[in-house]
Amino acid sequence: MATFPASYSADERKKDMNANFRTFVLMAGMTGLFGAVGAFVGGQAGMLIALAFAGLSNLFAYWNADKIVLRMYNAREITPDERDSKLRRYAEGVAGLAARADMPTPRIYVIDQAQPNAFATGRNPQNAAVAATTGLLSMLSEEEVQGVMAHELAHVQNRDTLTMTMTATLAGAISALANFAFFFGGRRDEGGNPFALIIIMLVAPLAASLVQMAISRTREYAADKRGAEICGRPDWLASALAKISGGVARYPMPPAERAPASAQLMIANPLSGKGMAGLFSTHPPMEERIRRLSAMNPGSPGVSPMPAAKSGPWG
Repeated sequence: MATFPASYSADERKKDMNANFRTFVLMAGMTGLFGAVGAFVGGQAGMLIALAFAGLSNLFAYWNADKIVLRMYNAREITPDERDSKLRRYAEGVAGLAARADMPTPRIYVIDQAQPNAFATGRNPQNAAVAATTGLLSMLSEEEVQGVMAHELAHVQNRDTLTMTMTATLAGAISALANFAFFFGGRRDEGGNPFALIIIMLVAPLAASLVQMAISRTREYAADKRGAEICGRPDWLASALAKISGGVARYPMPPAERAPASAQLMIANPLSGKGMAGLFSTHPPMEERIRRLSAMNPGSPGVSPMPAAKSGPWG
């Protein structure tokens, strides 16, 4: 059951419920697409096998996706005995934001990558993790880092981490199944129609990517809004997004390039745009995100000002 901050108006609750409903419909559509490709490959039995595989994939993702993605990015957990003062302040800031949002403090990680970016993962708020790159901590002020991590905590609180992990798993499985159909010729009783095979190979992954993109964009806008409410300063997140946009363009993120399905977890699209993966972005336009945040202010409904952190880059 969906939960909302007490400060939400009836109109805001309705908008968020509509967004959740759209996400549910899109995920159902993606699962149906998986079954349709399975039916093409092996008829009714193939459809049932594909749907069963989709269920098992989501179950596996539910329990293990956070461990996989953290290992994929070689993330290091920040412990209470961390010696680096910058990392200690980063962890303390996340803990303070979590308390402000009335949610458990997630496990906190750092990733040794020059690209400024961050993500959240985990199946629920009790088993969540957030991670920021060293590039993000070096490029942004403490205030801007607070805005970014409030956005990531919003994903955790909204349970977007589970939703986006499952869509990434399904999208990858649909692409694999489409390739299977191409190489093994589809149903024997249909004569292995080469044109149908080509259509399945191209259209199914494309459709899955479009659904994944639609889900991720919806959740990003919601996390921007809720993140601004958590930290109380929409301008901190807006300023951070402007800097991140420039930094992402300058610095590649090799782990993301190797696993483009994980790109939707990041606060900004980490992909360089090279190859097929760069044709579609799972993130809404940065300019529109900044515009929406700029329209908010500390006096907006649900947004209570937070004491300022240090200004300037972290030392």
